[in-house]
Order: sequence, then C-alpha cells, then structure tokens
Amino acid sequence: MSHLRHPDIYRPKVPHARAAGKRAGHIRMPQTLAVVMLLLASPTLTRPGFAGGAPESFADMAKHLLPAVVSISSEQKLARGGFFPKDFPFPWRFAPGRDGEEPRRRAHSLGSGFIIDGEKGIVVTNNHVVEDADKIKVILQDDTDYTAEVVGTDPETDTAVLRIDTEGDRLPEVSWGDSDTARIGDWVVAMGTPLGLGGTVTAGIISARDRNIQSGNYDDYIQTDASINRGNSGGPLFNMDGAVIGINTAIFSQTGGSIGIGFSIPSNLAKEVVDQILTYGSTRRGWLGVTVQPVTGDIADSLGMKEAAGAFVAKVHDGPAAAAGFKAGDVIVEFNGHAVADNHELLHLVARAPVGETIAVVVWRDGKRVTLNPILGQREKVDVAALSDSAGARHGGGRISKIDLLGLRIVALTDALVEEFGIDPNEAGGVMIADVASGSDAAEKGLRRGDVILEVNQNAVTAPKDIEAEVNQALEAGRSSVLLKVLQGDRKRFVAVRFAR
Repeated sequence: MSHLRHPDIYRPKVPHARAAGKRAGHIRMPQTLAVVMLLLASPTLTRPGFAGGAPESFADMAKHLLPAVVSISSEQKLARGGFFPKDFPFPWRFAPGRDGEEPRRRAHSLGSGFIIDGEKGIVVTNNHVVEDADKIKVILQDDTDYTAEVVGTDPETDTAVLRIDTEGDRLPEVSWGDSDTARIGDWVVAMGTPLGLGGTVTAGIISARDRNIQSGNYDDYIQTDASINRGNSGGPLFNMDGAVIGINTAIFSQTGGSIGIGFSIPSNLAKEVVDQILTYGSTRRGWLGVTVQPVTGDIADSLGMKEAAGAFVAKVHDGPAAAAGFKAGDVIVEFNGHAVADNHELLHLVARAPVGETIAVVVWRDGKRVTLNPILGQREKVDVAALSDSAGARHGGGRISKIDLLGLRIVALTDALVEEFGIDPNEAGGVMIADVASGSDAAEKGLRRGDVILEVNQNAVTAPKDIEAEVNQALEAGRSSVLLKVLQGDRKRFVAVRFAR
C-alpha cells in the first residue's frame, strides 16, 4: 500500500496592504495539495549572450534586464455584501455601517510584470495580479510610476496585458524566447518584486517540463528551483540569452514561501495569448465539439491499434465535428499535422489552432486512418453560452444561484452542460459550479468553473436548493464548513470548504 503524501498546494495570495508580512493562509486539500499564485515583473533589451555553461556571475545579466522588470500595484473596492475580493484574507468581516450594510473599503495587492514593448508601453503580468482591480499602477525600477489600463486578460492561462502611457519616452523592454527549446537542467533566472521588496534576482535550473498541476485546462508549466515567492507572480523567467521563456505564476509550498518548486507559464503559450489579446482584445481558442476520454490498453486492443495513444471520442456535439462527420468511437490520432498523444495534448492543439479555418484531423476508424476536415469554432463563445442564465433556463435548469458563504455560483446541471463540458453521462447527477469567488476558501481548495458538486455532507444534491439547505443545516448545527464531493474532469474528490463569516 502506498503511503505517498503530496505537499500542500497554495493559491498565491497577494500581500495585503495591512498584512504584507503575514504568511499566506494554509489551505489543505483532500490530496493535501494547494497552488500558490505569486506576483512579479520583467524587461526586453538586446540579448547579452549568456549561453553556455554556468556563468561566474549573473551581475551583467541582472543589470541589463532589471530596468524592464516592473512592480504592479492594484487596488480593489470592496462591494457591500456579495463576494469578497480576490486574495482577501479569510475569515474576515467588516463591522456594519449605520445603515446596517457593510461599508466599502479598499484592498491593495502587489505583484510583478515585464515590459515587452517600451514604445507602446505594453506590460505582461498574471491575471490574478490585476483581477477585479479598480486602479492599477506600474512602477519602474527607478520608482517612476504610471497608471495602467487593462488591454485584456485570460483567466484560463492566468495571463494579463496592460498598457501605460509612456509620455513619449521609450522604456526598456525584454523579448520573448522559445520555451520549446528549453531543456531540463538549463540555467534560468527569475526576476520580480517579491513581498513588495523591489527588484529581486534569483537563479536556478529547469527542474521539469510539461507539468500539469491541475490549475486549469491548459496546464503545461515549466518547473524551476529558482526561488519564487509571494509578489513574484507575473514576473519573467529568463534563459541565459536574456530572453523570457516563462511567466512565474505558482509554487508548491507547505509554508507559503519558496521550497524550490516553482512553476512558469511557457513563453510560447503566453506569447500566443498576448498576441491575441493585443489583436482582438481577448483570446480566440479553437473548438472542435467532441467529448473525449483516454485511450486505455483495452480500448486500443479492441480497436486493433498498436499502441494506446490518441483521444477516444465518446460523444459528438452539434458543432464543427458533427458537420465534418466525426462519430462516437473514433480515436483522434493526429490533429493539424501533429500526432496526438492523449486527451490533454488534444485540448492544447485544438485551443491553439486558428478559429474559422479548416483543419486536417486524422481518426482511427474501423481499423484504418480516416482524414476529416472540420472548420473550427471559437471556444469562448461556447463557454459563455453554456453558462449564461438564459442557457440554463432554456435547457430546463434554473437560473444561476449564489451562495456567498461558500464563495460559489451554481447552476442545475442540464443535458446541454453535460455535453459542453464533456461530463460522463453516468455521472450527470449533481450541481455545476458556474463561478468561484477569487480569494474564497473554495478557490484556495482548487474548485473551479465546470466542476460538479455531487454531495454535500455526504448527502446527494441535484439542485441548487439542495446545497442551500445543507449549508443552512450546517450553520444551525454550529459548523464552520461543509464537506463537498466534487467531480473534476474524470476524478472525484472530497473537499471541506470553510464558510466566509
């Protein structure tokens, strides 16, 4: 019997103006894993050429690049009632005002970022650094500060693009590198502003590639042992050529501080997202319209395949795949000229393919390879439609309900949602999470949109009112949390979620 225990995962807490010195709250998950999202910054300049073995010093590199690494200060207004703001410490409650309502207060966050276009004032950071912010300041190494506007964000990859008015000045900038060429064992340098201390440089190596820490659909992180701490989120990870190959985003930690396990968004993924935001104002991911599952050894053998690879089509929805002739039982083995290793890789390939264009897809059907040519749709439009109030009502589900105590918005699970989110029809009971409040205990425990709540306190739930009843019953019993049984993808787990009191 295995006694392996996973480390605690912390979702990055932004240092609060009044609690910058306090360590992040300890969040225990069923697997005792928790992701810490950080806050950082980075620059673009002529590459100083540090390729080769370990350098005697990183001083020249730091001097050259630090001017383009910035600190990002964001300010949020706390609304009366409703959800708490992102990264706001729990438990917490303001004293009510004279009118009986909670007064409006402001919370401050600190993070990092880097300039990729010094003439136009384009800054890249993490979405969680600026999410829901009313005011954003970008602060340079010399303490010059600029008011920033959000060009666009992508919560799926935790990426955000800001613009500042350079007032005619050309600021220092950094350039993107090719993350695909980065090798395990290569030297890397992380820069940012941890804990609000200002420009900080740490060095290490690439510890691993293609890490999936289950923070979202597009996990493909670079793992590094370069020290990364709270406040480093959004900062750059450089190779020895002085090019950005990653955006520092998360860490594994049992204390909230660095233990040498940090994660960066690969530059090749981030650059595509940034380019789309700058061009369209948002992302444009491809959508094929199929529900897929892993190809097991038994499935491969039954279909006459030589190896268990590809993505097995369990269901074809009304969309591009259906129009192109896909069938349940097909195995997608090649997409747009790339061999498909598994479901996760297919998701990445589809997301990065051009919307509205015809793509060649090879499937294994009846013992032979068949080429189909779907015209990809846009995933963002599908997701928005699937989780809108009108969509829930149209397919027999109720309107989206809000449970402030859990920091969740939930909606009755309909056939349409089952199809759109690829939920196993045999697991179709339960209530879907439509949104998770940033900074809530539910968010810290890794719950996210699209998860399905199957049970609350070991009682099955099939409608939002069932969850509300269980929460009220727990409150009456004097409890401070409820135990949820949640379906995430094809995995079930139990999560104890504390009440926001």
